Amino acid sequence: MDDVRLALNFGIAISLGILLGLERQRTIGEEGGAGVRTFALIALAGATAGYLDANLGLPGFALALFVAFAALIVSLYVVTGLRGDAGITTECSALLCFMLGLLCARGQAQFAAFIGVAMALLLALRAWLHQLARRIEAADVEATLQFAIVTLIVLPLVPDQNYGPAPLDVLNPYKVWLMVVLISGLNFASYLLVKTIGTDQGIGIAGLLGGLVSSTAVTLGFSQRSRQPGADASALALGIMLAWTVMFFRGVIMASIINGPLGQRLAVAMALLCVVSLGACYWLWRRLRQMERGKVEAGQNPFELGEAVKFGLLFGVVVFVAKAAEVYLGEAGLYLAAAVAGLTDVDAITLAMADLAKGDAAQVTVAARAILIAVIANTLVKSGMAISLGSAELRRRALPISGALLAAGIVAGFLI
Repeated sequence: MDDVRLALNFGIAISLGILLGLERQRTIGEEGGAGVRTFALIALAGATAGYLDANLGLPGFALALFVAFAALIVSLYVVTGLRGDAGITTECSALLCFMLGLLCARGQAQFAAFIGVAMALLLALRAWLHQLARRIEAADVEATLQFAIVTLIVLPLVPDQNYGPAPLDVLNPYKVWLMVVLISGLNFASYLLVKTIGTDQGIGIAGLLGGLVSSTAVTLGFSQRSRQPGADASALALGIMLAWTVMFFRGVIMASIINGPLGQRLAVAMALLCVVSLGACYWLWRRLRQMERGKVEAGQNPFELGEAVKFGLLFGVVVFVAKAAEVYLGEAGLYLAAAVAGLTDVDAITLAMADLAKGDAAQVTVAARAILIAVIANTLVKSGMAISLGSAELRRRALPISGALLAAGIVAGFLI
């Protein structure tokens, strides 16, 4: 290793030690313990051990020094434990810091930097992670473990081949469950976000979070609430529109994960809908008399096996029906199937279209229009909820916005 490269790797090791030391010193404050200098020296010791091991003919030196350092850390932990401090975060960080220095000396500075930044992030998120742990219930942990077992152990055993009579042989158990994993993962991220931030938020935040969980539930809840005395229809309409806007973005993201070209084509249409919905949000925000507060429910853990299996079955049915409609009725049948599916759920038809059009450039446009039709159908259903269940004032807000979105959707269909 040339001198410049060696100096750079040692510098990276010391920098990572300083980064971790700064976080530890900020956390421990005046209580004492390992801080900036200590962690920098630990990283330097690791780098020196790695250099001597690799370049000076001292095989096993780094391992021996690490064992000695680990023994020192254990003895220090015993001493601090006797004083009543049972935490082991700093001790674990010190051991990892030594290994980061060792990695740098062995020419793995980029990997060491990745690990070091990830460590610093985890340490800095201490309060957030503790808050999340308090909000997560035992049932959530059990459901997540069950889902992980099924996905990591059972999924590899599921046959990766298509079933069904030709040309409707589109049901692939492996792909179906992969789609379940995808949608459950996205929904679980939303579930954790709601759990972390809390359920009692301002109307705007509640609308955004609710859109991640279920924009239909937000529309139903806020529409019914608008009939209560003193309710601010503009604030509630703003929450509803923010939930709808999140749904538009969500569809593009899901399609892009499965089928990149389809996601790009769909983004053009959804961008027009987002412009209209965001413009409506700005108009409603300008009319606000006061910002009310609203609740958004996290709902069931999306990793519940029962919920996952239900979505898997729904996805399989949608894929089969969509393929049958395409084969026997052509594009018009596919659009009809998308409209019917969109009345209740947009996720299943979005993933189904993304999968059916995968590897077939000629079907990308048709799939994008089908998803757009499903989104418009779903939006019209929610508009009907707001108009029929909401107050007269909410209807006055929802009608023109729904009309504008419908017009934007029709125009977007020609732009795809």
